Amino acid sequence: MELTLVFSFIFLLQDFLSGVSSASPRYFTSMFTLGDSYIDTGNFVIMATPVIPVWIDKPPYGMTFFGHPTGRPSDGRVIIDFIAEEFGLPFLPASLSNSSNISQGVNFAVGGATAVEVGFFERNDLVPFKLLNNSLDVQLGWFEKLRPSLCNTTEGSGGCFGKSLFLVGEFGVNDYNFIWMANKTEDEVRSYVPKVVKTIALAVERLINDGAAYIVVPGNPPIGCSPTILTLRRSANAMDYDRIGCLRAVNSVARYHNTLLRVTVGGLRGRYPHARIIFADFYNPIRRIIENPNSFGVVSDVLKACCGTGGAYNWNGSAVCGMPGVVACRNPAAYVSWDGVHYTEAINRYVAKGWLYGPYADPPILSAMQH
Repeated sequence: MELTLVFSFIFLLQDFLSGVSSASPRYFTSMFTLGDSYIDTGNFVIMATPVIPVWIDKPPYGMTFFGHPTGRPSDGRVIIDFIAEEFGLPFLPASLSNSSNISQGVNFAVGGATAVEVGFFERNDLVPFKLLNNSLDVQLGWFEKLRPSLCNTTEGSGGCFGKSLFLVGEFGVNDYNFIWMANKTEDEVRSYVPKVVKTIALAVERLINDGAAYIVVPGNPPIGCSPTILTLRRSANAMDYDRIGCLRAVNSVARYHNTLLRVTVGGLRGRYPHARIIFADFYNPIRRIIENPNSFGVVSDVLKACCGTGGAYNWNGSAVCGMPGVVACRNPAAYVSWDGVHYTEAINRYVAKGWLYGPYADPPILSAMQH
């Protein structure tokens, strides 16, 4: 009897969720996103191709959903694709593609983007190469340049973006990775977190002043579990790893970033009560899958990349996904990491649903829009 009640509850819940989903498409009429490669839909390929070798525009990228590379660093859709689908919106065009169809949204995110302006990393010798000029401030500039063509100047800004959903991030992963790669200590990397979080907060304020009413601010994922960082920061000291095999120090910085960002979002809510500012948890959904892989149909070795070659984590910087001879696994949905840096479509879907419905957003996007 109890089992029957459980199944009945599950079916009722599914009916409720499908009802919410079917009601949601008409609410947000557009989406505007800023961020890095986790949500990039082609800007990095456009920006980097004239400057450096690019591989994410080569097969097997896009193999699961699109059947060909699209500039998305995944085997299929990225997080914002699933959010757009939820609201009946088209996939967002990359801003640098100069699409003529921007009335329902634009994606300004670029792979490799930092929160802090790129000159900071170059001036402080934190990177041994010239960075693409794609930081958060630059992306905001792109949005503001496009803003007049999105808004009727005779109406108030609230009327313009009152039913638009904005995403600011994830930002921070590249900032910290550059510093980790400069062989800085955990304390040194942690010292940069307030600067990164403040930069994100200022961007949110700027968007609110531009008329944004609904803003999602994602935190950092557990980057200490990524095949790339695990390979590049490999340690002989077993104490540097947690029980799953992720790097303690790297994830500790990510958690500190998330804690500070969540508190900062709370402060912004107090200053801008008319805006709905959502903190999106990117850390715990990934961590939950890594800790319970069998529950999610993930292979037992959760720290290996699907597409890559060699080494303990199937990632080698000299033979990355997209390069000739580098093959992908047969079933990307059985992996957490797609190419050693980015997530598979299956993981992106799980994160997106967690942000839309909960429990991985405060408040969930679908409940925030009801206020």
